[in-house]
Amino acid sequence: MSLHVDAGQPTRAPMPPSRRRAKPRPGRSFLTWLDLKAAPYLLVSPYYILFLIFGLFPLAFTLYYSFFDYDLTGTVEWTGLGNFTALLDDAAFWRAVVNTLAMFLIATVPQILLALLLANALNKRMKFQLFVRLGVLLPLVTSVVAVAVVFTQLYGRDWGVVNWVLGWFGADPIDWKAERLPSWLAIATMVDWRWTGYNAIIFLAGMQTIPKDLYEAASIDGASRRRQFWQITVPMLRPTMIFVVLNSTIGGLTLFAEPTTFYNGNVHGGTTSQFQTVSMFIFEQGFREFDYGYASAAAWLLFLLILIGSAINFLLIRRIGGNK
Repeated sequence: MSLHVDAGQPTRAPMPPSRRRAKPRPGRSFLTWLDLKAAPYLLVSPYYILFLIFGLFPLAFTLYYSFFDYDLTGTVEWTGLGNFTALLDDAAFWRAVVNTLAMFLIATVPQILLALLLANALNKRMKFQLFVRLGVLLPLVTSVVAVAVVFTQLYGRDWGVVNWVLGWFGADPIDWKAERLPSWLAIATMVDWRWTGYNAIIFLAGMQTIPKDLYEAASIDGASRRRQFWQITVPMLRPTMIFVVLNSTIGGLTLFAEPTTFYNGNVHGGTTSQFQTVSMFIFEQGFREFDYGYASAAAWLLFLLILIGSAINFLLIRRIGGNK
């Protein structure tokens, strides 16, 4: 008995059972699609759902009613750009804008510089390092009302500690709530006291990511610690600084809690509105005067002001490190 093998048609070895393609089980393709395609969207969907409900919808709702004369009595009358043109001619609104920008500059510039220097100090080795770093966050968790009570006493006209210290140098007592510039300074110190530590921790986190080799190489080249700080630390912190500056810009231009509590919860901002911010102006128009359309228009102008301020600060910070 002989076997005949055709040399022109090679036989194919049978595929091992382990390499054979398994038939998809019912429902397996759907589970694969759910795991690979849909799961990432499902995981991030809570944020977008909440943003849609509490962010995007109020934004669109406010924009819609900014074109109407809408008050508490239920009167809804189309005015077009009437609310916006009235705001541009409103001296009270522009006074609030000037107050907001002034307090923002007075508070934010020293705040960022102090936070940067504080973060550099916290980045060094010291005893009880963890407790010291956590200690700078204590002002942030303090109640705004408690902060206002303390600072109101410090800036009291007759018995305030600040006037008492200024009296050592022969200065007359200052009425911090009645005068414009002193009230700006008092509120700015409240803001700096609360937020400097927070920004310092953010800067500290950024400093922890800078490679140590850069400092070692600079030390070998003879660079002092001050030169290392300004030529290595600050340029390398540019991404972190952009975040801090933009966050401080948004917070500074929407300032509300500190000046409101400084005047015992009154949103008028003093007897002559000398420290009323735009946020306080919006609250006053919407919930004191019940002119919701006017308040909505003011809110959108504040939104544009924040965009302009954020864009300017972003372009300025981008120049750190040589980028144009």
